[in-house]
Amino acid sequence: MDAVERDVRRAVADWSAAPPAALAGIPLEGWSYEVSSVRIDGVRAFARAELRYRLTGYDAAPAGSARELELTRDAGTWAVAADRPAPGAPPQLWDQGPVTVRRGAHALVLGGAGQSSGSLSEIAAEADKAVPAASAAWPRPWAGRVVVLVPGSLDEMAALLGRPADEYRGLGAVTTGQTGAGTAPADRVVVNPEGYGQLTAEGRQVILTHETTHVATRAATTAKTPLWLSEGFADWAAYRDSGRTPAEAAPALARAVRLGDLPAALPEPGAFAFGGDADALARAYEGSWLACRLIARRWGDAALVSLYEKAGRQSLPTALTQTLGTDAAALTRTWQQELSREFR
Repeated sequence: MDAVERDVRRAVADWSAAPPAALAGIPLEGWSYEVSSVRIDGVRAFARAELRYRLTGYDAAPAGSARELELTRDAGTWAVAADRPAPGAPPQLWDQGPVTVRRGAHALVLGGAGQSSGSLSEIAAEADKAVPAASAAWPRPWAGRVVVLVPGSLDEMAALLGRPADEYRGLGAVTTGQTGAGTAPADRVVVNPEGYGQLTAEGRQVILTHETTHVATRAATTAKTPLWLSEGFADWAAYRDSGRTPAEAAPALARAVRLGDLPAALPEPGAFAFGGDADALARAYEGSWLACRLIARRWGDAALVSLYEKAGRQSLPTALTQTLGTDAAALTRTWQQELSREFR
């Protein structure tokens, strides 16, 4: 490493000793930039770095963000002139404009450019209801709090997630995070302001409780967990105290069954892909919810929770045998019979 690169690295370290003043309202700690490479171009320099930070009281481990810093040299001194996402890396919420912070008893809500304080306060209140609802459905240790990001638009939501906007059109929110046990940054519930804004008050609460349940169950969720069980359990948690009947909460599946299109099997992973047939996606979610509702009613809430835990550690056939004393074929037949009875 030559003297010029050392000077650039020192300038980055000095500049990043604390979060920028513009982010003072966000509860940040452990703020640092780890430079991985430096490219010098005359009086300019470009540094690739990994930003690491924690949201105070929420992140058990640092969150990361790939960054590119541009520095300029004046009178022999290097200074950071720009900080942006590295090429191909998703932005942070504050890259999209000013961030407004609202806190609830169980939630931290970060709103992007254009989000009003009133709407963010409403989401914080909804999150405060979602957290105890998720805890009631999932009586296992978890953080008991949630981070909600509310970007300014659907396009900005998609940018944060690094995916095309069409994949999220019509959705209310999604959750990001690392599956499995272990220390990790807190999951982020990312709201689609367009889809969320079109929902009724009840619909918003269902969506936020569903996503918060994903946060609660994250440590027990692995690549082994069937998607029908993961998504169905989250919907079961969201609907369990709503009083909604299957016909009211599963209209797409009800129509299909009444037309003679009874599902041949529990939903496969591909049925949950965004951006495709919206009606088929709805049927997948609705069928998964009704499968979990069936398990809770026939075998008990505790059995459903135990199935979720075991299905993340071992094969589904083994988990079904140990918790319900049945197999996938028998469960599917019982589920089909329940659908026929509910929607006759």
